[in-house]
Formats: sequence, C-alpha cells, structure tokens
Amino acid sequence: MGALELKSVTKSFGSTDVIKGVNLEVAEGEFCVFVGPSGCGKSTLLRIIAGLEDASGGDILLDGKRVNDVAPAKRELAMVFQSYALYPHLTVRDNMGLALKQAGVVKADIIKATDKAAGMLSLEKLLDRRPAELSGGQRQRVAIGRAIVRTPKLFLFDEPLSNLDAALRVATRIEIARLHRELGATMIYVTHDQVEAMTLADKIVVLRDGRVEQVGSPMHLYNDPDNTFVAGFIGSPQMNFLKSAALGLSGETTGIRPEHLQITAEGPIKGTVSHVEKLGGETLVYVRAEPHGLLTVRLFGEHDYNVDSDVRLCVEPARAFHFDTTGKRLR
Repeated sequence: MGALELKSVTKSFGSTDVIKGVNLEVAEGEFCVFVGPSGCGKSTLLRIIAGLEDASGGDILLDGKRVNDVAPAKRELAMVFQSYALYPHLTVRDNMGLALKQAGVVKADIIKATDKAAGMLSLEKLLDRRPAELSGGQRQRVAIGRAIVRTPKLFLFDEPLSNLDAALRVATRIEIARLHRELGATMIYVTHDQVEAMTLADKIVVLRDGRVEQVGSPMHLYNDPDNTFVAGFIGSPQMNFLKSAALGLSGETTGIRPEHLQITAEGPIKGTVSHVEKLGGETLVYVRAEPHGLLTVRLFGEHDYNVDSDVRLCVEPARAFHFDTTGKRLR
C-alpha cells in the first residue's frame, strides 16, 4: 500500500503563502516527481507529506486515512535527503539498521533486512566501513538502504543526487529506477533537474509559485504542454519561443523545440550563428535572429557552422505550439 492524496493543501509562513491549494493523487506503486525552479514549493510540499511541516489547510491522505495530525514517525514513510545524514561513528550496517533497532526489532531480523538491502545496492563489501571511508555515491546508497530496510508505504526523496558529480548522478539515477521496479513501492521525488524528472517519473508534477501548473507523464508534458512555463521547463535544450506575428502565424507566441527548427537555404527566418556546441552525437547551433532573440537548433550528428555566419531557419508547422498573451496554449 502507499496511495497518496492531497486535497486543497496550503502552507503559509506568516503572511507569505508558499503552497496555494495543491490537489494531487499518487497511485500505489507510482513514481511521482515534483519538479520546478528554486522557490516553487516542491521541498516544502514534500516536508508536509512527511509531517516535518504542518499544512496550514487541506488534507493529506495516505491509503485513504487522513494523516495531518499523525506524527512523522507514525506515517510509515521513509525520507532520503540531499545530505546523507549518516552517523559517522556507526558502520554501514549499523546506520542502515538503526531505525529497526530503535523500534525493538530483534537482531537476527535486522541483519536479514540490512543484508537484503545491501545486496540490492551492491553494498555487501562495505557493511563494516564507516561513512568517512565511503565515496559520496556510496554514502547516498547507504542512505537509500536505510530507507529500504524500513519497508515504508511511501519513499520520499528530496534532491538526493544534487551533491554527486555528473557520472555518479547518472549511475545513482539508474539504481533508483531499478529499485523502484524491484520494490514496486510508491516514490515521490523532488528535483529541480528536469532531466531527472523525465528519466525517472511515471508522473511529473510541475510546480510554480506554490501551484501545480500541470500533471502528466514525461512524454505527455513534452508533447502536450498547457502553457509556456511547462513548455519551456520540460525539455533540454529548452523550447524556443518566437514572435508569431513575424512568422505570419496565429497567437502571441510560437514555440518550437530545437530538434524541430531546421537550417535550410530558403528558410523565412534570417539569423547569425552566435555559438556552436559540438557534442559528438549531436550539434547545438545557437542563432541570433531578430525579433525572436537567441534560438537553439539541435542537429543530430556532427555539423560545421562558423560563428558570425548567416543562416536561414524554418519552423516545422506541424511541430509548432501556439500560446496566447497570458502564455496559455491555444489548441
């Protein structure tokens, strides 16, 4: 079990409203990612679910039971933080099994649970080490193992990969995805990194200024955004936004993803190459094109363009998105 429902949840700090009426359902076994820019309220919302912050209004239901007044330790949740929060004087085994020991679980069962979690996380050879003897990625795996041994109804992750280097972030992200498949557990994961959101989530919740902008699967949000905020936030490189009037198109703003903006000899958009990023498998060409500003063209494979050279761009009409003056999608 581990179904979560939020009903009109609000949170205020004094006169400042930080969560503004969030409604959300997370199904049992679902991997749900909260994503949005810094200050959008995603970590605060996670802390409200965990019971580390009190909601100012609304209801938090876990498996249909209202848990607003239930202490964090009684909610059957496990949280993995950005900081590893390991006890430096304890071994890996003792860090992972501490919560079970405090709950009065017998030693044999603690050993069984920690051995199982260690096997899932490739920590078997590290059980007798202390945190100071581990790498950052190993410490984060210990923190995840500490959550696993508790067999919670709900796993909560608060930007767990932000302290890792790029290679470790990818490796640990793959591990978390594999664990979700193996455990079949409900997971809620907070990140500002939309790549993490796209690669991990069954469901993404895009937050801005304490409100939910859109909820959906990664590819639904990518292919069918409701507004310019979601369209620009989901996708890397981000969507280009052009002046519709200059293109003779409807709406105030036209959105086109970098892979759907073409460099062609007869394209209607005139521009100058500002920068070229050669990434091997793809090439990103940044083009200054007035009145649209700096546009990104994504080309697959290796391509050569000289900085300051003149180019013409063409929008694929079937791939374009159109938005009104408020940023709302025109359908």
